[in-house]
Amino acid sequence: MAGRLIDKRCLIVGGTSGIGRAAAVRFLEEGARVVVAGLPGGAAPAGAEFIGCDATEAEQVDHLFAQTATALGGLDVLYHVAGASGRRHGDGPLHECSDDGWRWTLDANLTSTFLTNRAAVRQFLAQKTPGAVLNMASVLALAPAPRHFDTSAYAAAKGGVVALTRYAAARYAGAGVRFNALAPGLTDTPMATRAVGDPAVREYLRARQPLADGPGRPEDCAEAAVFLCSDAARLVTGVVLPVDGGWLVSG
Repeated sequence: MAGRLIDKRCLIVGGTSGIGRAAAVRFLEEGARVVVAGLPGGAAPAGAEFIGCDATEAEQVDHLFAQTATALGGLDVLYHVAGASGRRHGDGPLHECSDDGWRWTLDANLTSTFLTNRAAVRQFLAQKTPGAVLNMASVLALAPAPRHFDTSAYAAAKGGVVALTRYAAARYAGAGVRFNALAPGLTDTPMATRAVGDPAVREYLRARQPLADGPGRPEDCAEAAVFLCSDAARLVTGVVLPVDGGWLVSG
């Protein structure tokens, strides 16, 4: 099936690589008009417009949405993918996580989601139109695996994304605005290079993600995102959809 997003005006925050870039490519193939946001210096796939933005900065996020609304003539879909591991900033086990690691990781993953979701709701309410928001959670918020992924701030941040998504789904359903989230397992992206390249992790994934027999692909999330952002999912809100190769049921 093609054309599921024909003429949908879509903003993908964190769409320059990995899961976000794969989504941008699929959205374009499905007929969407796409703006990709990322840190300055990034680039969008052919056919999408790139706007530089640090999604942890409220003023930059507000400017991004103003530019996007001008470029697309409004907005129908926000897909927030942006986030990052805080290991190099001090994230780790709870007894070792540093103050800086905690703050940096929550800013990168949860504060950024709050800022873009707030801006999206404001845009939809101003337009007086329905809208769809899709956020990026993680299976680590639902089924931790500290033996190989011992990052307390990251798990907490992604748990916060789940709670924010469900709250917003309940609060704005009456306005026709849907909120859902994806919870990927380990996916072969630049952010996951350390884990994907670790032989012990790959062996662990054979049992934990049996459908993938290893890490997933960014395209797996892209297919789920197309559905949740399309009118085919018009009655779907408040869902946290695992795209995890069986992680949650194979522990």
